Amino acid sequence: MNVSELISALGAEFFAGVPDSKLRPLVDYLMDTYGANSPAHMIAANEGSAAALAAGYHLATGKTPLVYLQNSGLGNIVNPLLSLLHEEVYGIPCIFVIGWRGEPDLHDEPQHLVQGRLSLPLLETMGVHTIVLTRDTTPAKIAAWMEQQTSHRERGGQCALLVRDGALSYPKRTYANNYALRREEAIARILDTAGDAVIVATTGKTGRELFELRATRGEDHAHDFLTVGSMGHASALALGIAIHRPNRRVIALDGDGAALMHMGAMATIGAAAPPNLMHILLNNEAHESVGGAPTAASSISFPAIAENLGYHVLPTAQTADELTHALLQLHDARALTFLEVRTAVGSRADLGRPTTTPHENKEALMETLR
Repeated sequence: MNVSELISALGAEFFAGVPDSKLRPLVDYLMDTYGANSPAHMIAANEGSAAALAAGYHLATGKTPLVYLQNSGLGNIVNPLLSLLHEEVYGIPCIFVIGWRGEPDLHDEPQHLVQGRLSLPLLETMGVHTIVLTRDTTPAKIAAWMEQQTSHRERGGQCALLVRDGALSYPKRTYANNYALRREEAIARILDTAGDAVIVATTGKTGRELFELRATRGEDHAHDFLTVGSMGHASALALGIAIHRPNRRVIALDGDGAALMHMGAMATIGAAAPPNLMHILLNNEAHESVGGAPTAASSISFPAIAENLGYHVLPTAQTADELTHALLQLHDARALTFLEVRTAVGSRADLGRPTTTPHENKEALMETLR
């Protein structure tokens, strides 16, 4: 189904959400039509914030908003859905369009398979009326279904479209920034100076590139934790390790979208200030792993935030030489340290995925930390 036909059938005029690969046609359409930060469309830092934005829109206009997300984001949306939107609380109607990772009969990563299996039951448990959108679903069917949901929404209820692979279509949009340093090259240089440090890598392509670089270098993966899910939580995970293994250097390898999603973790890290923790943020101002739509990173200063939260902050690196110089300083640091690395949008077309299971990853790292 063409995205414009879907939007017409849904009747929505305001959109907020977090980009997802299954929903790339929708996100690209919204970017082309409205941009990332307009009265009609806002890319939120996390799904809970998108739900709150949607609630504000409804309070201001009386109209029904649309919130889009990957099903992994249901975890972030449960609280505002049940304690803000739900018809037994404020009764704020909302249409959710949800990318279905881990959908039946398709191969996917372990974290997506768990969430994929539980998505429909979770939505039903929360009272969200749900329809599955497939390649064969017609705009007329969606329009008729929305008509059936009218009384539910008028009572302050929510409804959702669970979107299967290939159900939506729209020409792909190209995303880019002005930085030349490739993220994979940056990670390679970080490995050059990491020594026996433990590296906690954020979700998405960062962990995948770290895994393949280790393999190419003939190194094992026993010093790395690949946070395959739980976007935004890698830095807090690294903090937990650093506090309880004070003699071990720990590197949190973060991304801009992940850091923004749960930025409160940086305040917790700054308050604890473990001297053995290094927080490296690879900033390409994009949700690259799910298509490349922009984050809010272009409008903020991560180093300034880190400094005000108690980190020792190194100068931002934008080139390979600047990164090498910064990593030498980082290696000698004896305080909680933050380094931002500006990287290009993009990755190798043949980038693979980890060939070890999450359980194997966990056990190998725990053996290293013993």
